[in-house]
Amino acid sequence: MGTTTQPETLRAWAEVDLDALAYNASQLRSALPGGCGLMAIMKADAYGHGAEASAKRLRREGVGAFAVATAHEGAGLRDAGVEGDILVLGYTHPEEAALLNGRSLAQLVADGAHAKALDDAGYKLEVHIAVDTGMHRLGFDHTDVDGMERVYNYNNLAVRGVATHFAVSDSLLDSDVAFTKLQIERYNSVLESLRLRGRDVGARHAQASSGILNYPGMECDYARAGIALYGVKALHAGTVTDLPLRPVLSLRARIAQVRRIGAGESVSYGRAFYTENPIRLATVNIGYADGVPRQMSGNGGVCLVRGERVPITGRICMDMLMLDVTGVDTAEPGDIVTLIGLDGGEEIRCEDVARSSGTITNDILCRLGKRLPRVYIENVECKT
Repeated sequence: MGTTTQPETLRAWAEVDLDALAYNASQLRSALPGGCGLMAIMKADAYGHGAEASAKRLRREGVGAFAVATAHEGAGLRDAGVEGDILVLGYTHPEEAALLNGRSLAQLVADGAHAKALDDAGYKLEVHIAVDTGMHRLGFDHTDVDGMERVYNYNNLAVRGVATHFAVSDSLLDSDVAFTKLQIERYNSVLESLRLRGRDVGARHAQASSGILNYPGMECDYARAGIALYGVKALHAGTVTDLPLRPVLSLRARIAQVRRIGAGESVSYGRAFYTENPIRLATVNIGYADGVPRQMSGNGGVCLVRGERVPITGRICMDMLMLDVTGVDTAEPGDIVTLIGLDGGEEIRCEDVARSSGTITNDILCRLGKRLPRVYIENVECKT
């Protein structure tokens, strides 16, 4: 594909480094035990990175398994020509069983009622059994092995795997580590019970990104890599395995106007910000409708202009935000503003934006709007 440069006409865009994505996949694979493959999470448009382009690049890197949240997300990948296994992790209504069958999508079964309804729909489906080991979201209770075994007896369902999900694998607090180990014990007990009943458990998968980094020795057939695949960390204190992952996405926009504002003037809605001294004010073509968290206003939110950190000034608007560029004398309309990414020797990470917004990194990436073009970069040297 080569390098796609951003045209001068773009008001704002998300820049996606597919080489960094491939590098991260390689790093995560290196942390997995032998025989365990990578299942790349493509839900929410690949965490805002663009599911079609991301999945196709990962396929070229040898990744053969993907997961999505909805049947329609999976169908979109199939319609785009993405091959390999695709697992739907979220609940799919039995009336959409035809979509699962027609696009060769595997389905995670939520409970006994879900399994029966899918079987009654009359379409041949491959399924994975969800086991609730303590997350209490979806899944058969870990004590309900009888219910799980019944799934094997349905005429239209073929069990291809058994999965669980960890609630606090991103935390290294003693109590949270103990709870994760309890979940692992419960999961392994279910697997052993099914095997003793003569059932093939198929693909075993339990770890998401934090599970890969904090429990690297866990036996598995797949590990479900989501946020880590995109080079972003969950907001916790350290990991057991420290991989040199590279951020894949940068968020950029352009300055529309620069003007001088006198002392004692208010900026933006609600007159929540007043200038103490005269400033140079830049209006930037991006806002909360593009996914920029409005909570960054007044909470230390910054952007990069010409390699310099400048503060967000006043409340973020739907389509625009304002910056105090007094310290960047050369800033002018048309300049690129970096909200996430590198500019010169400075960097703003997604983790920084999440902290200033009082949320998590997944939220920041998934909220990036559809009206932001994704500009894909390949075959260029990635910066570490």
